Amino acid sequence: MTKEEASMIGFEIVAYSGDARSKLLLAVENAKTGNFDKCDQLIEEANACLVDAHKSQTELLQQEARGNHVEVGFITVHAQDHLMTTMTLREVALEMLELYKKLEEK
Repeated sequence: MTKEEASMIGFEIVAYSGDARSKLLLAVENAKTGNFDKCDQLIEEANACLVDAHKSQTELLQQEARGNHVEVGFITVHAQDHLMTTMTLREVALEMLELYKKLEEK
């Protein structure tokens, strides 16, 4: 796989994880106002985006596992970083949503 091909997959990963990040932040904003139905919808949408990002990432991993060298450039590294930080944000956002729901119950 060429560096250009890996970069294109990297752009996919950035786009999907960027969409997920935006949806997660919107979910937290909605939690602040008690709109938990919208939160749940946004979390589901973010999860779907992360699944798509993982599919793209898996394509790179499979190429490498098959013995096809993948030339990794800065875009690919950035994509991996973007995906991992979004996954961390997802975990933090889910915890925050639980806290907002508990506050709402009181």
